[in-house]
Amino acid sequence: MDDFSPPPEGNEQAHDTAAPDAAHDTARSAARARLDRLWSAGTGFLGSRYAILGGAMSWVSERNLVSAISNAGGFGVLACGAMEPDRLAEEIAATQAMTSRPFGVNLITMHPRLDDLVRVCLAAKVTHVVLAGGIPPGPAIRAIKDGGARAIAFAPALVLAKRLVRMGVDALVIEGAEAGGHIGPVSLTVLAQEVLPFIRSVPVFVAGGLGRGEAILSYLEQGAAGAQLGTRFAASAESIAHDRFKAAFVRANARDAVASIQLDERFPVIPVRGLTNEGTRAFLRHQGETVRRFLDGEFTREQAQLEIEHFWAGSLRRAVIDGDVENGSVMAGQSVGMISAVQPVAAIIAELVEQAVDALVRRDNPAEEM
Repeated sequence: MDDFSPPPEGNEQAHDTAAPDAAHDTARSAARARLDRLWSAGTGFLGSRYAILGGAMSWVSERNLVSAISNAGGFGVLACGAMEPDRLAEEIAATQAMTSRPFGVNLITMHPRLDDLVRVCLAAKVTHVVLAGGIPPGPAIRAIKDGGARAIAFAPALVLAKRLVRMGVDALVIEGAEAGGHIGPVSLTVLAQEVLPFIRSVPVFVAGGLGRGEAILSYLEQGAAGAQLGTRFAASAESIAHDRFKAAFVRANARDAVASIQLDERFPVIPVRGLTNEGTRAFLRHQGETVRRFLDGEFTREQAQLEIEHFWAGSLRRAVIDGDVENGSVMAGQSVGMISAVQPVAAIIAELVEQAVDALVRRDNPAEEM
């Protein structure tokens, strides 16, 4: 007679749970592979595990943060800012001592010693040079490429994107007005629609207001090669920013990150997005007082413009390094509202990747509970 005795207690439950677990693991593996394919153009170009760049932020994107991003599988970008060539060479060497992974250097095109800074990057075997702050000069692009590095530039519109590709840049970044710091007038959602369908010959990275993996995924599916984030990394554990600076990010909502206001069209103000504070209110008062003095004949137009432009001199350092978050310039993108805690860089990158993977799993397996 056949033995129909029940199996040992517990086996049935183990069998029931094993299949869903296996299916879950299979779904996640498939989603992860799909994500890898979506940003393969970006990872191949950067030489990194993930196509996630760190935005170059003055006083913040230095050796500690840049190396942490690269070591965690992203692509750190060193902010040269106003550094002189010798100082930049020191910072590159210090970063190379902290990571063996690729990273880039961001150079401001208006720097009076741009050519010397390019030579410093090439001598140090920097693999990628980002040219920011204006249309990059053709000779600088050629020098970077002739020196064996790759040139990346910012494109605020399709017409400029096409021009930069013709000039020989190897990749583009399109950054929306949601970003922190100096910004353009157009949101990333619009820029992506304007640029991504029409620029296919070089990788295009998106930036501005990005704080979650699902958002990154959506742009990858539109044709982006990867994403650049600054605000989330500025508040990371490895960032050298003052604790009060990071605490301001944790407290802030998206609506607190506002673009600087221009009071009088005769005196242009370069738009900068940061957290509203006493400094931003004082800037409005300063503009009003300067315009009054111009109208009273105390200032020429040129003097008045300089008075307005010099208001924020040194204010970013006051906020980032000294922790004066009331009077300094607390540059932040609108993604600041998604920061709820100071996290290590590796945890931020892992979270972004897992969020993108989760989104793919949910889409392919609607019944799957995360």
